[in-house]
This record gives sequence, structure tokens and C-alpha cells, in this order.
Amino acid sequence: MADTGAGRGLPGGMRRVLAVVAHPDDESFGLGGLLALLSGSGVPTAVLCFTHGEASTLHGRPGDLHALRADELACAARELGVERVELSGHPDGGLDRIPPHRLAGEVARLIDEQRPSHLLVFDLGGVTGHRDHQRATGAVLFAARGTGVAVVGWTLPRDVAERLNAEFGTSFLGRDPTECRVVGPVPREWQGRAIACHASQSSDNPVLRRRLELLGDREYLRVLE
Repeated sequence: MADTGAGRGLPGGMRRVLAVVAHPDDESFGLGGLLALLSGSGVPTAVLCFTHGEASTLHGRPGDLHALRADELACAARELGVERVELSGHPDGGLDRIPPHRLAGEVARLIDEQRPSHLLVFDLGGVTGHRDHQRATGAVLFAARGTGVAVVGWTLPRDVAERLNAEFGTSFLGRDPTECRVVGPVPREWQGRAIACHASQSSDNPVLRRRLELLGDREYLRVLE
């Protein structure tokens, strides 16, 4: 396959990508622009999600979040062109209580099955500072050691993180743009449809709307390993 990174800022040699996230909606709210770009470029993608997101304080739809958010994840994956989704049952907000080798073992199994060229995760620090995000990224780095599979982290430029924190009191962690690869244009329309699938979480999410506004049609990546 040709190098699909040409002209888009994606790392070279992306033949197949496995994204690993902590919660349903992370694949859309965070990684959605990148996953849509990859799928639209002919790069097969898969998602491993460690929790059902049942501890969320947002509840934009009636019903049990454990089941609702599993359905929302499946809907979003279809909109993003993701070929395979695997949803684990670890406790939302409690990934730091799961032995690291157990989470890494799930990632390693999918590496063996999917044979990805790259693993896509949230940047070190979890981008939002969420401990589950940090734990998921740590598990991927642990699993990737010695495999030859590259790990790339979705991140935010520092100015965008600082604007969001000033406007909303959030705890986003940004990077100097010189540390990042600028990727784009990403198909926000695909991402928007995926976000809409997560109706329990996205019906009133001004921080998400503002972040996408500040980013425009660009996303940012760091090579972690």
C-alpha cells in the first residue's frame, strides 16, 4: 500500500491501525477526526475500549449507561469506518485498579490478531488528565515493547489547551507544536456523525464544541514509541 501519510502529516507506513481508549466516546470525541481520515484513506482501523463508561455524570438519554454506551460505541464505529470494535468490561474510573499486565495482555492479543503497523492512543498525561486515559496509554506502551509496532498519541497544541482551560476551568494538557505532527485536513463531517451517536454524552458538551472550533480541520500527533 502506498504511504497514506503523504500530504496529511500522518506518520509514514500506516498500513493498519489499532486505537486503544478508556471510554466509549473517546474514539469519537478525541480520535474521531484521525480515525475518519485513516478509514477514508483506505487504512483499516480497529478500536479496543476498556470500559463501558457507566460512571459518567452525563446522561442525555434515559436508560442504563452500561448498555446505552455500548450501543453508542457501535454506532460511532460504523460512522468512522472502523472495521472492528472490542469492548472490555473494566470499571469506569477504576482502570488504575486493574493490574497493568492484564490490560497490556488485552492489547497484546489484538496486536497478534490484527497485526497493526501503528497503535493510536491519547498522549501521555491522557490529554484531559483523566486517570483512565493515562492508564490506557500506559497499557499500550507496555504491550508494544519489543513488538516493533509504533505508538502514536493524539494530543493538543498548548495554545488550544490553555484557551480551553481558561474558558472552562478544564485540565487539558497541551504540547509545544514543535513536538507534534500536524495532521489534516480531517473529515469533521464523519467525526460529527460519530459524535452524534453518543447522544448520552454529546447533547450538551460546550467544551467539545469549542475544542473542535479551535482546532479547525487539523489534529496533532506525537510519536510515543
